[in-house]
Amino acid sequence: MLDTLLAFAARGLTQASWGTWIAYTLVVTQLTIFSVTLYLHRSQTHRGVDFHPVLAHFFRFWSWLTTGMVTKEWVAIHRKHHAKVETEEDPHSPQIYGIRKVFWEGVELYRDASHRRDDMEKYGRGTPDDWIERHVYSANPYLGPTLMVLIDLALFGAVGGVIWAIQMLWIPFWAAGFVNGIGHWWGYRNFESADTSTNVSPWGVWIGGEELHNNHHAFPSSAKFALRKWEVDIGWGAIRLFEMLHLATVLRVAPTLDLRPNMHLPDGDTVKALLAHRFHVMSDYFRGVIMPTLREDAANAVGGVKALPRKLRRALGNGGRWLDASSRERMNAFTQDHPKFATVCEFRARLAALIDSGVRGAAQGLQARGRAGVSARTDRTKEPASRALFLPSVRRSPRRSRRPAVAPLGTPARGATPRRLRPPS
Repeated sequence: MLDTLLAFAARGLTQASWGTWIAYTLVVTQLTIFSVTLYLHRSQTHRGVDFHPVLAHFFRFWSWLTTGMVTKEWVAIHRKHHAKVETEEDPHSPQIYGIRKVFWEGVELYRDASHRRDDMEKYGRGTPDDWIERHVYSANPYLGPTLMVLIDLALFGAVGGVIWAIQMLWIPFWAAGFVNGIGHWWGYRNFESADTSTNVSPWGVWIGGEELHNNHHAFPSSAKFALRKWEVDIGWGAIRLFEMLHLATVLRVAPTLDLRPNMHLPDGDTVKALLAHRFHVMSDYFRGVIMPTLREDAANAVGGVKALPRKLRRALGNGGRWLDASSRERMNAFTQDHPKFATVCEFRARLAALIDSGVRGAAQGLQARGRAGVSARTDRTKEPASRALFLPSVRRSPRRSRRPAVAPLGTPARGATPRRLRPPS
């Protein structure tokens, strides 16, 4: 009898070997990652994908069981992060709190943000509010991890306690610390978004694709995070598998840029395409103009750009919207002493303002068109002179000009044929 009790205490009901322990730990932690990135993040927060109710509830149950997180709180905090990114109101910006604080105390920042009930109501709309959410998941967030530790102990004995501890640390470290911290501090950028988000790795495998954080900030509503041929998003692979099994419906993916011929007035697709186009243009300007200027100065000048902190060097490339007053003053003083950088930064600001004015002009034109009830087939003679703001002039061959229209953010990835905009007759 004593031997049986000792054996149970040591290895639980399974009496498993170390190989089983490792396999089980990897499975349960990755299930938690998928519950967060697929359900909480891509589906609930950004509405990029819908899941079958059974699968959605499994994700919701598993995130409660293994993390104790409340869906409404997680969604609200992340939506506010996007709305107030890199400002004093950002719940977990390394630019505000510092990288050490976000990396090691990300959970504490999450808890502090969850106590702001006004924010929870404002940003947490549309999340589940059924009976089980109100009386079980939200009412007893710590009951889930408690049940999880009992399950782990019963299966694996004392080793189950270690496995449970790893489960409890998985999301606080990899999501709250690594993604929210390192993902705004170190890595490469495909898009010059108005924040400091980075892609930590082109292969988003270990954290469900969340490694591609800059791609996500450029196109938050996209269900797919990998936007370059060499990038991998394992979360997107899971979504595609669920879609094949009719357990998921993709609602939005990042747009692809293309030119529409003979576009006289902007429509909703054009406005969305302009928003996407801005990131492409600013990224090209950064790679083709700013980076060569930085490299030239670093190679030839003494006490030039190398004397600036890394934070200010990055600000030269992205406009420095997140800089505080003293850092911005120092950056302005540097550009005044270096006319070449002053010119580069000035033209970057002009380019951004031009594109922003184009977006506003397109939106205003769309509203005016709706109020006036203008027919979709507009007279050629009334083509506005500001057309260049709506669609940039790009040289294309006649064959390429007949390609399909832009697939805007919000267009289903599959199951719908891209609409062609034909020239008016």
